[in-house]
Amino acid sequence: MAQLQLIKQSSGILIPATPETSDILQSKIRLGAVLEADFRQLRNPAFHRRFFALLNLGFEYWEPTGGAISSNERKLVTGYAKFLASFSGNEPALMNAAEQYLDRIADRRAGSISACKSFDAYRSWVIVEAGHYDAIQLPDGTLRKHPRSISFANMEETEFQQLYRAALDVLWRWILSRAFRSQDEAQKAAAQLMSFAG
Repeated sequence: MAQLQLIKQSSGILIPATPETSDILQSKIRLGAVLEADFRQLRNPAFHRRFFALLNLGFEYWEPTGGAISSNERKLVTGYAKFLASFSGNEPALMNAAEQYLDRIADRRAGSISACKSFDAYRSWVIVEAGHYDAIQLPDGTLRKHPRSISFANMEETEFQQLYRAALDVLWRWILSRAFRSQDEAQKAAAQLMSFAG
């Protein structure tokens, strides 16, 4: 049997929410037939579109930087250079040598590869940074954060609203605060972006 989308009216009567549901009820279900169903309330699709408008806004304002050296690697090398400088007293020279070393490693790693933007990778990063992930252990013992699904079937409305709020905070902290005066202003820009797309 097909899935039906129904809307509850004030009188407690369920009516078709989509033309497809209406067609199924009229053509395949005879009058007076008893239907059995497991009901669940679907998320608000407009709020789902709002979430993706916010993601799109952040993606538009984000420009990849950095490259082949992670921030942890940079901290380790510069921290070690400062440690050595505490013994030799020549911090500027050691920091310069550390930067040259990091540049050489970055060039060797990157080769002819240039940084590019991937919406899927970006969306996964936002969801993980917002705390909506599962930690998965790989065969080499490392843990990887894997984003949880945000599909309608896998997430209730209240959980999705919490994800939206956390994602807004992540995007504000890393990207949007550089372009907007407030989170409200960023959300208004996302809504405007959504109205242009619709």
